Amino acid sequence: MDIQKFEVGPFAENTYLLTSQDEHLLIDPGFSSEPEFQHFKQALKGELKAIVLTHAHVDHVMGVSRTLRDFDVPVYLSDADRFLWNNFGSQAQMFGLNQAGFNFEPEALPKAGTFQIGNFEFNCLYTPGHSPDHISLYFEEDQFVIAGDALFKESIGRTDLYKGDFSVLEKSIKEKLYTLPDETVVYPGHGPSTTIAHEKTSNAFVKA
Repeated sequence: MDIQKFEVGPFAENTYLLTSQDEHLLIDPGFSSEPEFQHFKQALKGELKAIVLTHAHVDHVMGVSRTLRDFDVPVYLSDADRFLWNNFGSQAQMFGLNQAGFNFEPEALPKAGTFQIGNFEFNCLYTPGHSPDHISLYFEEDQFVIAGDALFKESIGRTDLYKGDFSVLEKSIKEKLYTLPDETVVYPGHGPSTTIAHEKTSNAFVKA
């Protein structure tokens, strides 16, 4: 599988484009400008199958509407707590951004278990603590996890926003992420990639 990262938006968010054969999966589109969107669009070589969201904080979803203008694809998000999704416009205003709210509900990602979209099969790992709707996407066969804002290189997601909770996030990381094989590559929502082995020994906030 090919993984392409786009660092986009005012929060330097990592948007990922996964490619398997002639199909694509778009993870956390945070495009905040037309040039950012067009850069992504030029990378497409096949069919975009879906948009998958690790969570609905503004920096991870602000490119959804622009993407849907050009691509009629489903959007997937956990339904554990849709407050962030349903209040996207208010979220954006908090950060000085002019963004309209959404007029549709995404398809639901399960809290656990295998999920398939076209050529893409991944395990859903419910990892709240940074946000109440947070799901990490584990691609076991390809040995990587898209961890959203749960786990960063030598750091973790902030816990001072709506329903953020350090103890919940710590539990999520220890029970859902640190139990993955050590060689698993971690692709976070911000910053460089890392591995589970490195974080278990070097993370400043959550040790194994």
